[in-house]
This record gives sequence, C-alpha cells and structure tokens, in this order.
Amino acid sequence: MKPIPTLSTRKLLLITTLVCLGLGVDRTFAQSPSADALINKLVQKGILTEKEAKDLLAETAVTNAATAHKWKITDTIKSIELYGDVRFRYEYRSSENANPPVEGSDPNAYYKERFRYAVRLGVRGDLADDFYYGLRLETATNPRSPWVTFGGDNNTPDKSTPFRKDSASINLGQYYLGWHPTDWFDITVGKMRMADCLYTTPMVWDTDINPEGAAEKFKLPVGNYIELFANFAQFDYQNPSVAQNWPSSDTFILAWQVGANVKFNKDTSLKFAPVIYNYTGLGATNTQGSTAGLNLSYTGEGFGPGSAAPGQNSFATPWLNQNGINDLLVLEIPAELNFKIAGQNVRVFGDFARNLHGDDRARAAFAANNPPGVPGTLTHAYTGQDTAYQIGVGIGNLGLVYGQTSKKHTWEARAYWQHIEQYALDVNLIDSDFFEGRANLEGVYSALAYSLTDNILGTFRYGYAHRINDELGTGGSNPDLPVLNPIRNYHLLQMDLTWRF
Repeated sequence: MKPIPTLSTRKLLLITTLVCLGLGVDRTFAQSPSADALINKLVQKGILTEKEAKDLLAETAVTNAATAHKWKITDTIKSIELYGDVRFRYEYRSSENANPPVEGSDPNAYYKERFRYAVRLGVRGDLADDFYYGLRLETATNPRSPWVTFGGDNNTPDKSTPFRKDSASINLGQYYLGWHPTDWFDITVGKMRMADCLYTTPMVWDTDINPEGAAEKFKLPVGNYIELFANFAQFDYQNPSVAQNWPSSDTFILAWQVGANVKFNKDTSLKFAPVIYNYTGLGATNTQGSTAGLNLSYTGEGFGPGSAAPGQNSFATPWLNQNGINDLLVLEIPAELNFKIAGQNVRVFGDFARNLHGDDRARAAFAANNPPGVPGTLTHAYTGQDTAYQIGVGIGNLGLVYGQTSKKHTWEARAYWQHIEQYALDVNLIDSDFFEGRANLEGVYSALAYSLTDNILGTFRYGYAHRINDELGTGGSNPDLPVLNPIRNYHLLQMDLTWRF
C-alpha cells in the first residue's frame, strides 16, 4: 500500500498547483473568487486548517509576484491580435510572340518558371476611446506583390553563391490608426488595406496594394433590409523628389464612392457602389534628365524608335512612356449578387469602368509618340479605347481563393472574364498577375481553392489573355515581365500552399 501523503506534502502539491494556475491565468489568481472557493472547499473537507488556508493564499501571492510576466502593456491598448500568413507558390507565366532577345526566351515566346514564397506578419487591435490600430510586416518591396523567388539572388558574376538573402528583406507593409466613434462613421490614416477603404475589384486595384493617406467611411441603415454607405479616400500617390513647390506638389488620387447593400432575405443580397477617381497635384516637371515618370504622357507603346528590339520596351524614351497618369478621370461601378444554390453560397460579380477623359489620353499618347523628328508607332489617336469590364461567378466558401477565410474541408471555385482597353485605367494599380498589370488585354481567370485544415489551404489559378487592339501596345510595367511590349498571348499558372493564422 502506498503511504498517505502528510499534510505538508499535500500542502506543497497544492501550492505548486495554484502557482501554475496563477501563472497560466493571472498573477492575482490567488486573490480571485475561484481560488478562494477552492481553498474554502479544502478547508471544509478537513484537508486544510483555517490558518493553513490563510498561509497558503499569502505564500501563493508572493510566489506569483516573484514570477509575474515582465511584459507590461499600457491600459490604453484594449486588445492585441497576432495574424498573418506564410505562402509557397509554383508559378509559370509566358508571353507568346513577343520576340524578346533575352534569356529565357525563344524567337516566339518568353517564359518564366519559378518557386516563390511570401510572409506577412501583423498585429492589430483596439485602443481606448474608440481608436484602433494595425501594423504589418511583409516580404519584398514591390507594392503589388509580397512574393520573393527561391534562388533569385544567386546572380553573382560567376553564379557561384547559393542561398543568398539579398531580397529576403522585411518591410513595413501596413501601419494605420483609426477612429470609430459611432456605428455610422469610421476614419483611418496611414498605410492601409484597400478593402478597408473602398469597395472595388482587382480589375482596378491590385489586392496587394496598401495605399497611403486617409479614408473615411459612412453608413446609414434604411429599414431592415437596406444599408446605404459612402466611402471617401485621399491617397498620396507620389512625392516627387525634385519638387520644390509650396504648398506641397504631391500627387494625390481622390476617391468618391456611394453605394448600397440590399438584403432581400437571409441568403440573398445585392451590393453596388459607383466610385469616381480623380488626380490632383501632378508634381513638378522632371528636371533630372529622366524621361520616364508619372508627369509625362502615357503612350503604352513598346515597339519603335529607342526600343532594343521588337517587343522590348526602352523606358528611357518619352514616346514609350508606360506609367503616366495624365488625363485620368475614372468612373468605376463594382457590383455583386449573393444567393444560394443547393446549400452552396454563390456570388455573381462584376465591375465596369470608363475613363471619362479617355479620348484626351489617346490624343496625348499620339502626340507624345510622334515628337518632331521621331517616326512614332501610332498613326493616329485611337479614341474610344476607354472602357474596362469584368464579369464572373464564385461558388463555395466565398473569399477562400483570396485567402480571406479558411475552414477545414471547405472549397471555392471562381472564374471571370476581364477586358481592359488601352486608355481605360491607371495601369500602375491594376492586378499585376492577371493580367501582368497591362492594358489592351482581355482574357479569362479561373481558380479553385480547398482548405486542408482550418488554417492550411491549397489554391490553383490559371489565366489566359490576348491583345484587344493589335494596332496598340500593351501599356503598363510590371517587374515580372518588365520590358515586354506588346504582349500578344499571355499565360499564367499558379499553385499555392498557404498557412494563415
């Protein structure tokens, strides 16, 4: 028979248990009602005397005080949430018939195959007096992509240094402070997630872009089924380093959106929200000798004088400018209809956009592409190329394709058709994957995602696009295929494995 523990032994075990519980819950656990109730019950059972109970509470309090957490958080921080994701990707993208004389190509196609990773780690939460905050770190410096390529830094002259870490940097991707004093008003300043500012789609805004500036949101319920809302944003687009003007000559993009969310029943709803984008303060004229920049007229052309070869753009020529933001006044109308079929969530979504100054942008492109003494590629101003649209459908656990949600054994299938004409949108903002951040392309996007666990998901995506107008280039610039213009036929395949938390 095992010996019965003495009172002092039982007391020691009890102290140890309470100390562990105290450390796991709170340093004042010994004074909490639950601790008092436990000790009182032990007294009632005759395991402890009244004096031993008092001594035990005192000893536990001293022990907890000595081992209390050294982290101290101000009382003004009401909550802290750690979140993020780690993603791995296989990617294949190609551009057919571009004729680039560069490595990784043949006379009729350019292709790029790579393994990639991306890491995002953030904290967010609530502060006192209805304020909230957020900070997020992420890999890569590209504003339209946090992805880094495995082995991508092994480009020393003799190709003899493996596993370099040149591009494996950590950058501050989000930092914002918000105020939500009432249910109907919210204001945020800093570098923030686009989805928290405006209702839009990747046709106009790449989902990886975190704009800098301020955003204000208003909402007004009307009865039980309609919610009206208004979103306004002032994003600091660029601070020209050569600008000496006062007041500031920063470039701003301003957004003005109103919309409605109509709920017909618990499963069916309709959301739509027109938005106008205008640009102001385009900055000082570039005086440092560079001929590329936002303050020059966009042409979107890539084959002509100054090009290294057909299909290879030289950005050192103003008549081949790819990123100018002149003559942009864009109306966008995103919308979605949500309902259920056979118990599955279904979303029919779309987006329509038109540059109300598109013809002026076309005329400016023709003038910039044909300076005195230079035989440009444009024979006339191609007006009427000012429209973009997207139409698609998603079914399943909506948002899974974009990693916005995950639940074990759920899935989502999504597909859309997209059409962006040469002078329709700001090519610096559109999705850099589908389709390569370029205008004058149209094509199909398809995706399938499946949650292996509550936080591990796999995603497959494929897209194909071709030129809309064969007389024009495919305007825009993206580091993935940076010098190819025009892109005639574009293919992209991605397979992702994501851990989100």
